[in-house]
Amino acid sequence: MAGGGSCLAEERIGQVVLPGDALLLPGQAEADGERLRLVTSRTREGRLVCGPGLRRGGEGLLVTKCGLLRYRGPSGQTGAGSSSGGTYWVDSQQRRYVPVKGDHVIGIVTAKAGDIFKVDVGGSEQASLSYLAFEGATKRNRPNVQVGDLIYGQFIVANKDMEPELVCIDSSGRANGMGVIGQDGFLFKVSLGLIRKLLAPDCEIIQDLGQLYPFELVFGMNGRIWVKAKTIQQTLIVANVLEACEHMTAEQRKQAVTKLLEN
Repeated sequence: MAGGGSCLAEERIGQVVLPGDALLLPGQAEADGERLRLVTSRTREGRLVCGPGLRRGGEGLLVTKCGLLRYRGPSGQTGAGSSSGGTYWVDSQQRRYVPVKGDHVIGIVTAKAGDIFKVDVGGSEQASLSYLAFEGATKRNRPNVQVGDLIYGQFIVANKDMEPELVCIDSSGRANGMGVIGQDGFLFKVSLGLIRKLLAPDCEIIQDLGQLYPFELVFGMNGRIWVKAKTIQQTLIVANVLEACEHMTAEQRKQAVTKLLEN
């Protein structure tokens, strides 16, 4: 059932929102008879970003997914909305990924088509990746990419009217951690909501796991996680804890980590 309410976004932070709800941005609404009217689409001091589950609507932001409304300020703080900018998004348990420009994702190379690699990113269609979109790549010095390889890259094109396009270099032409991921790790999938939680700067889950043993992690905004520890057993333990933590409280997670440390 679609919603239809119209209220200030800052009043709905942490609450359930429904598709069709209209959210007015903080500091941008004024009384107009019995309803609130949007004055402008920009804040006075900063720019508000419309994140997943929201899109620009006639009255500010329009909800497109069911979930909890979240907010992060320009400096990373969460909580009440602000007129100085920040990001609003809907935290849902969606597992189907929709490409977004700028997102870093983990893809699987499925085919070579001339100078283009086709990459499965978990969306409705495959993304393209040019062989020149790697650090140091030239027509003579081509990257060693094979079908089945895991790629960590970033979307530079992602909209409903064009084929998604990935690159493995940043704006200065550097890899900056992107490229082909090692073959001896373990790849698994989680919900998109858990990925956003794990990527938060103050995520306690990663801090707790770091007490166990050294490991490498790569997070993709498309819900994929690649992990590698010293042994296969340790790799699987880290993967299992990450999958289970979505349905565990902080106390339950700490107890599980303590139990693993004792063993």
